[in-house]
Amino acid sequence: MSLERSTLKLGDVELEVHAGGEGQPLLYLHHAGGFRPQGAFAEGITEHFQLIAPSHPGFGASGLPEWIDSIDDFVHVYLDLIRTLDLEDVILVGSSLGGWVAADLLTKNTNRIAKAVLVAPVGIKVGSRDKLDIPDIFAMEPEDLAGCLFHEPEKFAVDPKTLSEAQLEIMARNRQTLALVVWEPYMQNPKLKHRLHLIDRPTLMLRGDHDGLVSREYAEAYAGLIPGAVLETVPGAGHAVEIEKPDAFVERIVEWANG
Repeated sequence: MSLERSTLKLGDVELEVHAGGEGQPLLYLHHAGGFRPQGAFAEGITEHFQLIAPSHPGFGASGLPEWIDSIDDFVHVYLDLIRTLDLEDVILVGSSLGGWVAADLLTKNTNRIAKAVLVAPVGIKVGSRDKLDIPDIFAMEPEDLAGCLFHEPEKFAVDPKTLSEAQLEIMARNRQTLALVVWEPYMQNPKLKHRLHLIDRPTLMLRGDHDGLVSREYAEAYAGLIPGAVLETVPGAGHAVEIEKPDAFVERIVEWANG
């Protein structure tokens, strides 16, 4: 099923939204690479849910007003999106950067959320002060980053030489906005880990067993701060679980939503 793309006006934010499928709404918050509407997992999700997949402000074709410069701002945009679309009983799924957004959202308002799935989320500090919990992706060579994102990077890594100018522009814009919202302090909100105990919805955390960005210890510490959270490992996957193992990803979300 092809997704329908639209632009939704939320205050002064123009939000690109991809949507498709029917049934219980599933709000998907994408990773730092942006949302891929042609992804196999998106097609799989639409067979079971009404998929709503916005591009974060400053990512894809979404606008970036001057006042937006943090993950907290993203959260308030998505609370507005849920209210505007009058969504109820939502399955909230966030991947990596989107997992951070989802976790933060869950500490603020869960009235319209049924369950949550956090896929290798970032956003908190659990290790020593003199060492990064999440490797510095801005200092990595592209091939090294691909090795962290995928267990089999040769199959899934994107070669910029194959992209159009428009696609390259979006890639550069995504990276620029990413730096804006995660740079200082790097990949964390120092306050978030002290709020995770407020999450009152069933939460599943997924992590690929070959994830080069989110370590097992980090994921365990993260899940341990969320009441009742379940942490599971996806075999044969790196950081980008939904891209590398889309069938397993969709299957587990369906089981979690119905279980």
